[in-house]
Amino acid sequence: MFNFKSIKTQLIIYLFSFAVFLIAKDNDLAFLRAILLALTGAVVLEAAILYLKNRAFRITESSVITGLIAGFVLADEEIWWKIILASLIAILSKHLLRVKKKHIFNPAAFGIFLAIIVFGAWAAWKGTYLWYIVVPFGFYFAYRMKKIEVLIGYAIVSLLLFGWQASLQNALSWKIFGYFSYFYVFVMVIEPKTTPMTAIGKYVFGAGTSALIFILTERGVRFDVELFSLLAMNATVPLLNRLTPAKGGKG
Repeated sequence: MFNFKSIKTQLIIYLFSFAVFLIAKDNDLAFLRAILLALTGAVVLEAAILYLKNRAFRITESSVITGLIAGFVLADEEIWWKIILASLIAILSKHLLRVKKKHIFNPAAFGIFLAIIVFGAWAAWKGTYLWYIVVPFGFYFAYRMKKIEVLIGYAIVSLLLFGWQASLQNALSWKIFGYFSYFYVFVMVIEPKTTPMTAIGKYVFGAGTSALIFILTERGVRFDVELFSLLAMNATVPLLNRLTPAKGGKG
């Protein structure tokens, strides 16, 4: 079931280890509860769906990753059923919202966003600002997943827009790095199956995600702009996959 050479298995080990670190560091049993609830919802529903399809019981790596991400993002003091519901919605979206046999939206982002918008759940983004942990591993996973271009597009637009904003406010531009949601960028934005395959598409995807966050933040919207921006850009992936270099170079 799990292959230690698999990037998915390595991501599970990383997320699990990061969760254990945060739980031990803060003696945070509420976070442990959130992780277990989110994992249970995602793994059990995915296993049930696959059993109905194939008559074989299987725990998938992707369901474990979805559950772990939901546990990290949702507030650990959230009521139990909202945490489980977010995971259930995430798994259902993967199986129901599909184009050409591929799911459209980042499952964890979709489940969490709907839980927030429809059921009033809260996001906490556990450990997201611990850049010294998230960034090095994030670059490794982005490299392995061939999504470095997504990070570059996101970084360039973020530095331009938020740096410009900082200069208007007479603030030090480098301080914008303290406000980046690193878990969001280096775990969720680079998810391989809901991001473009072409190089140009990857740059545009990262840039577009950052630009949407900036615009919506400036407009003062009250929902989670990061999750919404990611889902909005997920919807453009079929189009972005058509973008190739003008002279027939590889995307």
